[in-house]
Amino acid sequence: MPTPPRVDRTRLAQLLAELAPVPRVVAGGNAAVPWGLLDLVDRTAAGYRLFMLNAPAAIPEREGVVHETPFVGAGMRGSRRLRYLPARLSHVPLLLASTCPPDVVCVRTTEPRRGRVSLGVEVNVLPAAIEACRSRGGLVLAQFDPEMPFTLGEAELDVGVLDGVLLPADTDRAGSLTTLPASSADVDGANGPSRIGQLVADRVTDGSVLQLGIGRIPDAALARLVDRRRLYEWLDGNERVRFLRTETINDPARIAGNPRMTSINTALQVDLFAQVNASRIRSRIYSGLGGQTDFVVGALHAPQGQAVIALESWHRKADASAIIPLLDEPTSAFHHTAVVTEQGVAEIFGQDERTQARNLIECAAHPRVRDELWEEAAGLGLC
Repeated sequence: MPTPPRVDRTRLAQLLAELAPVPRVVAGGNAAVPWGLLDLVDRTAAGYRLFMLNAPAAIPEREGVVHETPFVGAGMRGSRRLRYLPARLSHVPLLLASTCPPDVVCVRTTEPRRGRVSLGVEVNVLPAAIEACRSRGGLVLAQFDPEMPFTLGEAELDVGVLDGVLLPADTDRAGSLTTLPASSADVDGANGPSRIGQLVADRVTDGSVLQLGIGRIPDAALARLVDRRRLYEWLDGNERVRFLRTETINDPARIAGNPRMTSINTALQVDLFAQVNASRIRSRIYSGLGGQTDFVVGALHAPQGQAVIALESWHRKADASAIIPLLDEPTSAFHHTAVVTEQGVAEIFGQDERTQARNLIECAAHPRVRDELWEEAAGLGLC
């Protein structure tokens, strides 16, 4: 099967002229941003909507570019052009098929093998975005990356799906695939994420199925569960591994079918009723619902499953406790198995509300706020 035509600024301008005046551009985020394609789109289109999940820093930010996302990353956090779309991750494909249809999809893929390319390490909502885009006559553009591992399953695409490609030689802004620095989980030694990571890892039994949220706390837990290896090389063409789309992976019923399903997520605040805020700071969106709710529900219905919230007990930047009397921000999730901080483990599931509060105060909260929390607990009828 022939390779799709190469796309340059002239060709892209011609293609965009046939679409909406302000097109919606869906781009891969997380570890596989198609930087060259984003740069090309930004230099070609006067205005557009950029829809990304967990967008990193350095994405286009200027007048005429509207940021859209159900999950805010560093590149959109605090942007005055942000349009946050509250939705669980499992529901994002529905948004793309209804209220947020894409006109352009930009992905970073492998080079072709036997007439197919792979989305590699970033499948997520991209298959749904591609389907929605093609159904309305939009553009599907790929940036080929020789370093991208060829992953199987729903990561694979026929090259005929692509309307244009950007080859490595066509851009000076390819960007390396994101990797986790080996030292990132150990910054604070035994007193911070490293301590939390070990406490979480101690709860994980052999044969468990893991889901980890985004951030240095889940990273610290993972670092204590596996030896470091060259993961991308191991993934390349590995028939033991299949990448599936979000609406499959994040289906709570499917999650619940995995014995020993263990969900490990982080949060901004936990209150004495064990309610979790993982989304907002002083009413401003910080991240989003993401997949936390999907996996918490699924894990708690799984045989021997558990859902763990792991966070530091004290926010150093805000100089405030992460364990608080009562949330005044929207609740992201609740009914977890346990809350883990560097102070210890507060068991939640199966405990009455007073015991939950006591465990949070005595086992998870920072010592400097425990007396205050006990006073607040009395006012809330929790002691």
